[in-house]
Amino acid sequence: MTHHLLLAGCGYTGERLAAQLTEANHTFLCVTHSDTRRDRLRAAGYNAVADDLGVPSAQLRPAVDTIVYLAPPPPEGERDTTLEGFLAAIERPRRFVYLSTSGVYGDCGGALVDETRPPAPRTARAIRRLAAETALTAWAAENGVEAVILRVPGIYGPGRLPLERIRRADPVLRAKDSPPGNRIHVTDLATACSCAAIADNPPAIVNIGDGDHMSSTAFTCLVATLSGRPKPPAISREEAEQTFSRIRWSFLAESRRLDTTRMRHELGVKLRYANPADGIRQALQFEP
Repeated sequence: MTHHLLLAGCGYTGERLAAQLTEANHTFLCVTHSDTRRDRLRAAGYNAVADDLGVPSAQLRPAVDTIVYLAPPPPEGERDTTLEGFLAAIERPRRFVYLSTSGVYGDCGGALVDETRPPAPRTARAIRRLAAETALTAWAAENGVEAVILRVPGIYGPGRLPLERIRRADPVLRAKDSPPGNRIHVTDLATACSCAAIADNPPAIVNIGDGDHMSSTAFTCLVATLSGRPKPPAISREEAEQTFSRIRWSFLAESRRLDTTRMRHELGVKLRYANPADGIRQALQFEP
């Protein structure tokens, strides 16, 4: 069965999703705010337009089965005004897939977290994401649209490895202080988006991740080893809190392990890079 989709905010993940949808013979429109990326998408053979998602023009109102919304919220405020404007203007699809963040769970003290855990965001960006989830859920209920929310952790892949920090010998948090982490290779995230878009009965909320829970320190050291570079120096939690950027520290200050049972068994995602070492090796192939 051929599906007709709109990919809103078609960037790093969206490009991989577009490739998978093309291979599966689905039709779609890629939407980006950037003329440069629009031209890049068109050069790759995709139907693409540049538009303002918050105030979408008529070209973003085609009849589609599913919208996959990949754009982040604005950098400030407590709401996602861009998503709200988009929802107010578009034609209703059958299904709306929204990429949120696992940060909506807040700090869970390293506990294993499934989708039934109540959100408790602590950072401003996670608060905006939860507000977006809430706005989408209400809009979908009012308009008879099926909403699917994917709660996504850190994304890595080609061009998204901490190689520059490794080259600079930037410190990492020492192993005994580094909490468990969650991540997903961009190829597997695109697969999850595709499954959420075309599956017959997807769950309403799905945790996304490779299930490995490797700490940020262990991941960075593995990237260093596999790229043939020295491991970075390690510092204490107290030193890291004083020297790391506010955003970098905010990721380390929260700890949880995502339960991805629903992703694998109900959404039907088959991971290509469940082992981070395999995903890192794949990404390194694209490094100069």
